[in-house]
Amino acid sequence: MAARLKLTDVSLHFGGISVLQNVSLEVEPGAVFGLVGPNGAGKTSLFNCISGHYRPSSGSIRIDDVETLAVHSSRLAKVAGLARTFQHPALRLEASVLENVLLGAHSHLPGGPVSWALRLPPTMRREREARAEARDLLERFGLAWAADIPADELSHGLHKGVELVRAMMSHPRLLLLDEPAAGLSHAEVESFIASVRTMRADFDLTIVIVEHHMGLISALTDRVVVLDHGAKLMEGTAAEAQSDPRVVEAYLGKEVADGDAA
Repeated sequence: MAARLKLTDVSLHFGGISVLQNVSLEVEPGAVFGLVGPNGAGKTSLFNCISGHYRPSSGSIRIDDVETLAVHSSRLAKVAGLARTFQHPALRLEASVLENVLLGAHSHLPGGPVSWALRLPPTMRREREARAEARDLLERFGLAWAADIPADELSHGLHKGVELVRAMMSHPRLLLLDEPAAGLSHAEVESFIASVRTMRADFDLTIVIVEHHMGLISALTDRVVVLDHGAKLMEGTAAEAQSDPRVVEAYLGKEVADGDAA
């Protein structure tokens, strides 16, 4: 079941530097939500707070009824159904695509290190099921042909696709996509957009995207929040954000924005 994400007055400070200032937002179950803003706006820092990599200085982050600040980041996948991708995919390059995808199943596989080391029958059965599921997901996302190929033989764009499939192997209810268009060609961005649309149609999950590529944001999101200097500047649709003078000023600077308006 898709998760609801709710942030209330989230602030983050590093020493005397204020990175986030009382950011509040709510993402409805099943929505695709965008976090946008100029460089240094605090988007990635907020993402890292949601995923548990940073601990906010104050505020609340809830996934359904789970207060994530009370849960170690390593357990958020199992406890709250959270998964994320990274701007630079963290794949095991020497391993095959299938082996990389299987790593995403660790949060819901039964047993522990001992049962896996002993190769007990229930463990072996679950491993076969996981392999079948991984191949099915690769097929859905057009990557079945690469299942047995070492990851280091694939392009950066395909690495992004493999990481997306790996995230789906954890059966997420909330999926965080960190700058998925970074380093991709126009054709690869279009392919990624198609993959996310497939996910939305086939799986019951909520998606939050941090991204600079406004074409991708416009194509996929229901709503966006624009951050500037760590604070929430506005919330609305992607079209509303792109036409908001405050957003134009934040991206281009006041003098440039005023000159364009003239």
